[in-house]
Amino acid sequence: MPSPRMTALEPDQPKSLRDQGALAARRALAEAPHIAPIRALARRIAVERAAPVPDPDPLDGGVAARLLLLLETPGPAIFRTGFVSRDNATGTAANLFRFLAEAGIARADTLIWNAVPWVIHAEGALNRAPRRAELRAAEPYLAPLLDLLPDLAVVVLAGRFAGEARGAIAHLRPVLPAIGVPHPSPTYVCTAPAVPARIRAGFAEAAVILRTSRRGTT
Repeated sequence: MPSPRMTALEPDQPKSLRDQGALAARRALAEAPHIAPIRALARRIAVERAAPVPDPDPLDGGVAARLLLLLETPGPAIFRTGFVSRDNATGTAANLFRFLAEAGIARADTLIWNAVPWVIHAEGALNRAPRRAELRAAEPYLAPLLDLLPDLAVVVLAGRFAGEARGAIAHLRPVLPAIGVPHPSPTYVCTAPAVPARIRAGFAEAAVILRTSRRGTT
């Protein structure tokens, strides 16, 4: 599926969506066909959970994604941009931008989503980790998400709570590889050198799977 048309405002560095021109350009791509089915799912979840659900980044792969990256829950940045994106102006997104680039994983191969896809904190409040009850409530939305991703070759679960989705994914797609990595938040990445090393190793493993797999084999 063709990628969205790139413009001079498109990102070549982390945190590019802090620029209002870049954000406007990204929003202009929000109706792209490769994103529309996932946006529709996001709207459904938002209605059912009575909470905001950010859109996937239209510069990413959408329904053509071969790598699903599950984070934990949307952070405060989504109130500014409305996107789950490696280009949000946060430390977590900036780390994610760099780790994915280092692994040589193409944007068009990725979809970034959250294990709990709706916002669980009030606007203006600090983000918090999901509760187990919220993770259980989110599990039924994995099936319709995976149904939209026929070319999926690998899932990366970022953080302990995202890792809780491993069992549900294995039930839905038994042969789909799932790789666990630490969460890319600066809080964790700066804890010890072993943390970014584990993230890099996980993305490197995912990159090998992408290089050696064929579309539609899962």
